[in-house]
Amino acid sequence: MIAKGWIVYGQRLRLVAVLAAAVLAGLTAVPTRSAAQQDFDDIEIKILPVQGGIYMLVGAGGNITVQIGDDGVLIVDTMFAELSDKIVAAIRELSDEPIRFVVNTHAHPDHIGSNASIALKGSNIAGGNVVGAIADAGAQAKIVAHENVLIHMSMQDPPIAFEAWPTDAYYTAKKEIFFNGEAIQIFHQPEAHTNGDSIAFFRRSDVISTGDVFVTTGYPYIDVQNGGSFQGVLDALNNIIDLAVPADRQEGGTMVIPGHGRLCDEADVVEYRDMLTIIRDRIQHMVDEGFSLRQVHSARPTLDYDGRFGSDSGFWTTEQFIETVYEELNASE
Repeated sequence: MIAKGWIVYGQRLRLVAVLAAAVLAGLTAVPTRSAAQQDFDDIEIKILPVQGGIYMLVGAGGNITVQIGDDGVLIVDTMFAELSDKIVAAIRELSDEPIRFVVNTHAHPDHIGSNASIALKGSNIAGGNVVGAIADAGAQAKIVAHENVLIHMSMQDPPIAFEAWPTDAYYTAKKEIFFNGEAIQIFHQPEAHTNGDSIAFFRRSDVISTGDVFVTTGYPYIDVQNGGSFQGVLDALNNIIDLAVPADRQEGGTMVIPGHGRLCDEADVVEYRDMLTIIRDRIQHMVDEGFSLRQVHSARPTLDYDGRFGSDSGFWTTEQFIETVYEELNASE
């Protein structure tokens, strides 16, 4: 426990008190896109160059952002556990340097599933008295996330392996890392997709990795049970737009890697934000007029967007999305 003790100490010894508060608050297990029904044998991890030293890995689960350079490898999110060997193989196609950092945008298993296996294949940068006192201080990559991710992961049933937990849990509005000659800013997005969301901004490469506060594959999943809110998602999208700078004719410039879906730029985020704002305003008008949830569903406030983003089946349907937005807006009246 000596080696693990220094990790906990590095997380400010507030963990015990924070976890106790979380238990009292009744945090629930994290729902997600289930891996149980998927066949991972045929999944290929595809590599897409983005710009600068940034690449995007696409397979099953959340997209992975990879930064490579002389200092080593930094990745954002780790997909499902069943894909860890394929993910590492794809990273090795890009670089033979050690994996130094794993950044988690939130705690859902399709984004943190391979944390333990990938981190244990990496190594941390440590020296001086730390190495002298703790032999395995640099034995795995550092896992960075907001402290609410640590809370969620530590409370799962069945439990998530200790080696998958964040070893550097920040609790402020942002965390900054300088790695591979590049400033990386990690911004907490409060009460958005969950209450532990982060977006990572690679300043020199001009790339933003968003996690699930922005996706191109459907309406945003609002994990209300774990602190998510529709307004928080809108706020996060506006934060991404504030960071991004387009090139000619609003195309290119800052590239945006979504939690799920294709590579984007600022214009794509603006369109997604505008779509959600229109839907919000439609439902808000119905709430102001005293509509019941059944009446709102009958009015189909998402109709003109359902062909692109809607779903009648799966873990997150259009009906569930509308209900979540309605209940949030109705509660604020």
